[in-house]
Amino acid sequence: MMRTRVKICGITRVQDARSAVDSGADAIGLVFYPDSPRYVTPEQARRIAAEVAPFVSVVGLFVNAAPASIREVLDQVPLGLLQFHGQESNSECAAVGLPFIKSVAMKPGVDLHGQVAAYPDAAGLLLDAWQPQAHGGGGEPFDWDRVPERLPLPLILAGGLAPENVATAIRRVRPYAVDVSSGVESSKGIKSADRISAFMKGVTRCGTETGC
Repeated sequence: MMRTRVKICGITRVQDARSAVDSGADAIGLVFYPDSPRYVTPEQARRIAAEVAPFVSVVGLFVNAAPASIREVLDQVPLGLLQFHGQESNSECAAVGLPFIKSVAMKPGVDLHGQVAAYPDAAGLLLDAWQPQAHGGGGEPFDWDRVPERLPLPLILAGGLAPENVATAIRRVRPYAVDVSSGVESSKGIKSADRISAFMKGVTRCGTETGC
């Protein structure tokens, strides 16, 4: 089994991006959803992205954003991957012209095979906890046993992950990648270097068959 990739999402400060990169994260996430406490302006995002080392992906998260708003961000920030968390269709996601992943809220009865079919151009699906009135898991995990063993798209596991449970999550789900935000924070939008490091150690400990 290949190693589990890691994205540290909701980065709002240059020093937090450096902590993520120094700890071995594969990607950082920048939130361009104004209602989020982790929202960054294009100007903030540009400063953060400038400090990210080569071979670390910079991911932009959008929620039902107008195409012009996305283009405004792309004109200023060198994003390598887009993450859509709203009700965007496959064609709307693909129209931007960059690789994208689509978030799926794990509400009761969700059909993941149907979601794969609905987003044929997606590079992967991000599975997040379902929170009514919110776009994101709100720091709460969902029942990992609901994830099928095999899907034809890479799965990114999110929602309520933290240093204390990420090894168990990887053992149960075997995702391509894990995505964490609040689980490595000292307060909303402020990452803890110690918790990022602990999270990465948990992933490394259980990121392979032999590690579990």
